Amino acid sequence: MTSEVSRAVAPPRGQDAVCVWDPLVRIFHWTVVLGTALNYFVLASGKPPHRYVGYGIAAVLLHLAAAKAGRDRRYFGHNPAGGAMVLVLMTLIALTCLTGWMQGLDAFWGVEWLQEVHALCANLIIAMAAIHVFAAIMESVLHRENLILAMITGRKRRASGTDIDHAGTAGGG
Repeated sequence: MTSEVSRAVAPPRGQDAVCVWDPLVRIFHWTVVLGTALNYFVLASGKPPHRYVGYGIAAVLLHLAAAKAGRDRRYFGHNPAGGAMVLVLMTLIALTCLTGWMQGLDAFWGVEWLQEVHALCANLIIAMAAIHVFAAIMESVLHRENLILAMITGRKRRASGTDIDHAGTAGGG
C-alpha cells in the first residue's frame, strides 16, 4: 500500500513521463488560482489592490486566448468533464472581472444589481473550484495518478492500455 501511495504522489520520470500541460497553461492556472484566492479571501472589495488583481487575472485570460489563437495544438490533459469545468470557470472569471471593472465606472457606481452579480460570480468560482479540486482528487485516486501534482510539474505518465490519448502531447513527446 505504501509503495502505491508513493507512486501516486511522486512525479513520473524518464520513459514513464510525458508532458501534458506546457508552462503557459500551468502559469495561467496558478495565476488565476492565486488571484482568485487573494481577491476572495484577502483583499478588500473595491479597493485598488482588489481591482488590480482582477485586472491581472483578466489580462492573463485575454493573453491565453490570444496565445491559443496562434497555434493549433491539442492537449490530452483534461477529460471532457474537466474541459467543461475549465470553460465554466473561465466564463465566471471573465464575468467577475467585467463586473468588477464596471463597478469602477461612473455609469455603474453603486449599482446594486451589478454588485450582486459580481459577488454571485465570485461565490460560484469558489464553489466550482472546490468541485474541480474534489474531482481532481477523486480522479487521482481512481487512476492512481496525482493530477494536482501533474498540474504543478506539467508531467504525467504516458498513455497505455485503455487510456484515451487522441490529442498528442504538450511538449511534443
